[in-house]
Amino acid sequence: MVANPDQTGETLQQIADRHGRAYNTLKAQWSRHPAWPDHIGKEGRFYTYDPAAVDAVIAEYFSRPPVTLESRRLYTAREIEELTGIKAVTIRADVSRGRWPAPDDISGRAHRWAGATVKEALKGRRAYGQS
Repeated sequence: MVANPDQTGETLQQIADRHGRAYNTLKAQWSRHPAWPDHIGKEGRFYTYDPAAVDAVIAEYFSRPPVTLESRRLYTAREIEELTGIKAVTIRADVSRGRWPAPDDISGRAHRWAGATVKEALKGRRAYGQS
């Protein structure tokens, strides 16, 4: 494809920087998604992409929708699953591997996390799922 001088595009590295994601995530996962837009030109040896088209794909497929949680309320793993889409078994496995915070309340049969704890844990999780 021949570069169009009227269009300014972004490389995968620039897109990764702008969205605060790792370059390898964009290169190996996001840009291989069927909905990823075609390149519009080249900058050196790197393809460039239309920022508006890229943002639309990221918003639709890769952004985690905001979750409304009450900061002081306690949630079970099953309730967190219903609200966030992260499976309860994944939460339990991640707790044992140190990738999810320990429960804030272990007094009952079901362990529970405060909404503020869940919000903090979600900040570092990727949103991309194999769909």
